Amino acid sequence: MLTLYIIDNCDTCCKARKALDEKALLYKTHDLRKDGLSAALLEHILHRVPLVEVINKRSKTWRELSDEEKDYDANSARQLLMKHPTLLKRPLLEVDDSTILVGYREGDYDKLG
Repeated sequence: MLTLYIIDNCDTCCKARKALDEKALLYKTHDLRKDGLSAALLEHILHRVPLVEVINKRSKTWRELSDEEKDYDANSARQLLMKHPTLLKRPLLEVDDSTILVGYREGDYDKLG
């Protein structure tokens, strides 16, 4: 089964859910704001997606960070993501044990199913 990591009220996440629903694909959701982001889940994601690809530098959360927080290394980035799960790019669609698709654009899910 697919897993879609989202923030519930995110427009892009809504588009991703709609695309999956239109293809009648079974998936479960994990809301990063409501369900949280554990250290184990973060490592699970980072094992499949490079750190530089998952930090959303266009988010309001990123813009509100201090310059010191934005100057991160791998360890401090993990701490930052744990503190601010909304910094993860979203949606993240876990397709299988090794693949997580980052973000959503029209047509991204056409090859699924």
